[in-house]
Amino acid sequence: MSRLLFQRLKGNSRGCLAFEPCFLIPYSMVSTYASLYMFELGIAETSIGWITTIGLVVQVFSSFISGYLTDRMGRKSAILYFDLLSWSLATILWAVSQNVWFFLTAALINGFQRVPHTAFYCLIVEDTKPADRTYVFTLLQIISVIGGLFAPLGGLLVDYYGLVPGVRIMYVLAFLMMTFQFVGRHLTTRETEIGLRKMRETRELCLKESLIDYGGAIRDILLRKSLVLIFSVYILFNFQATMKTTYLSLYMADYLHVRSGLISLFPALSSVIMLLTLWLLMPKIPEHMANRSMMAGFILSVISNVMLVLWPTSNLVWIGLSTILAAVGLMISSPYLEAAVQNAIDDEKRAKMFSMLSVLILLLTSPAGIIGGWAYNLDPRIPVWLVSGAFAGSAILMLLHLRREKHIHSHKR
Repeated sequence: MSRLLFQRLKGNSRGCLAFEPCFLIPYSMVSTYASLYMFELGIAETSIGWITTIGLVVQVFSSFISGYLTDRMGRKSAILYFDLLSWSLATILWAVSQNVWFFLTAALINGFQRVPHTAFYCLIVEDTKPADRTYVFTLLQIISVIGGLFAPLGGLLVDYYGLVPGVRIMYVLAFLMMTFQFVGRHLTTRETEIGLRKMRETRELCLKESLIDYGGAIRDILLRKSLVLIFSVYILFNFQATMKTTYLSLYMADYLHVRSGLISLFPALSSVIMLLTLWLLMPKIPEHMANRSMMAGFILSVISNVMLVLWPTSNLVWIGLSTILAAVGLMISSPYLEAAVQNAIDDEKRAKMFSMLSVLILLLTSPAGIIGGWAYNLDPRIPVWLVSGAFAGSAILMLLHLRREKHIHSHKR
């Protein structure tokens, strides 16, 4: 099976994806319980929101310098050193956290994850043909889905040891597996040709000159309407992901009164449905229908979230149906969106433009934690409504994008 999936991959994309389960498996286990873990240790909902937002502010800074560091250090060195800092060290801090200051320190350190994030996309994309990039991101989504199948293991740990001890164990496992991934990936990949050239070019420029040059990347983005539309969709997609990751599990446990040990079943169900969607539905979607597939996925995501707020219930069948719709929606939208964003960026400007895109994303999503915490105190359903609104906005923007493309093609004829 793995040989069949990986046979089209060559070079860095193979090395990057081969070790990705070592990150996604522990991440899927622990992310389900991260907010509940903080809540159980006495961190208030508003404090959770502030910690999330402060972490995102650090990510804004690290995103701004990520392109420079990725070009200066090289893709491989940037991804190795900053992954060890932002994830290996952070998971150890989370594992021993006792109060808000531990979580705040971990959030500050984890905020530097945007440097390896930019380096990873450069490393996996630059030596991959544009025609193969959708396949690469689909496979990345598959690995993420398979990782989600292990989420119930987190539920077993929580049921057996209790919430706090169980989550501590998960963070220790995350440290071990993620560190293995970072070292293994470093040993099985090579610096890209563009990366080597950028290292030489960046050494000739001082930091100030390089950062001024990066300001031009924002201008390049704003001057291209197609980029503005696609990037706007990407920004909304990241906004809802931040809001959903932070508050959905808390909403299910605190408002819908779903037992903590059962919450991890829904990521597993989501993973199974996404795999079935990949097997049964995605092969039937032609490449020219990618944008329409994205829009359909966003609409399904709106429906899945609205279900949880219009009819709030602890009924597992109802929550399971919402989870199924969300899984199908994510599977038929996320890989196409990732590929569309990467294909819209010129290879020569990839590190600069992607780092600037990350800055824009984070500037606009940083308030998500505070907004979510404030909204949750008013009414726990509001954060879920905000997630629904972000997906609805994405669908509208995709419709505008499709109309623009149709208009451009009609004029070319």
